[in-house]
Amino acid sequence: MTQSVGRVTPCFDNAVSEAFNSVLKVEYIHRRTFATGTEARLKIATWITGFYNARRLHSVCGWKSPIDYEHGYRAGFTEELTA
Repeated sequence: MTQSVGRVTPCFDNAVSEAFNSVLKVEYIHRRTFATGTEARLKIATWITGFYNARRLHSVCGWKSPIDYEHGYRAGFTEELTA
């Protein structure tokens, strides 16, 4: 992680995290109840790694999951290096 700019005007450094927090709350947290804080942390981490990064399609990634987008990027980068 990179530390925030810390001034009032540049809001762009927080935009990505704010968007993620919104999706997390709307699509996962508000639809469930958790017995304990530990259970909530474990299930949220599982949702992030098992669904959000692996299967959920993101418009900014060309409607691919972040993992698929990253694999495609790395494959293209590797092909450029070998060519």
